Amino acid sequence: MRPGLLQQESLFEYFKRLIDEAIDHQRLRTLDETRFYLVRLLAGYGGLGTVQAQSDEPLALRLLRALEEGGSARRRQLRALADAALFMSGFFSDRLARQAVSVGYCARVGGFAYQELGSTRSETLAPTFAELGSRFLQFADVLTEVSEQSALTSDSDLLRLYERWLEHGCARSQRRLLERGIIPTTQAVQASAWVQ
Repeated sequence: MRPGLLQQESLFEYFKRLIDEAIDHQRLRTLDETRFYLVRLLAGYGGLGTVQAQSDEPLALRLLRALEEGGSARRRQLRALADAALFMSGFFSDRLARQAVSVGYCARVGGFAYQELGSTRSETLAPTFAELGSRFLQFADVLTEVSEQSALTSDSDLLRLYERWLEHGCARSQRRLLERGIIPTTQAVQASAWVQ
């Protein structure tokens, strides 16, 4: 590409590239429809500029209300809840760690909602929802990687990644630290627990 020329890609193309890279980087095998669903999810949220969880109501109460519904209202509410839980788990896991709501809580509620959708025979996206429900945390990790794709540019970003590794011990965070020359050890976890 010549200097001065910018490559233009749509929001959909941008997220497709990032989702594909994250899934390949994490060596996940997934349905093509699930990849596409994640891309559409991010493109939909990305068009809003900022993301609201669509409600200040706790996820568990939203789940209960959705389960009390029937038909298309039930499916619509379950999908909105599961999508919000997945997005929050992937893009706002740092913020969740500082609040009473954990990624694990979002994964249990959101994963259950996706599994409910996946068990509906009339649902065209049932295989995708079943996969999202059974592997919720893996897909949240994919969204986290997309979120971080260009964010690790300062010492505070690296510190945040290191704190995430200390908190959750996830392999993806460890791999990202190693890629940047930082070797996380269990002694650091023990020292962190001692300081607190």
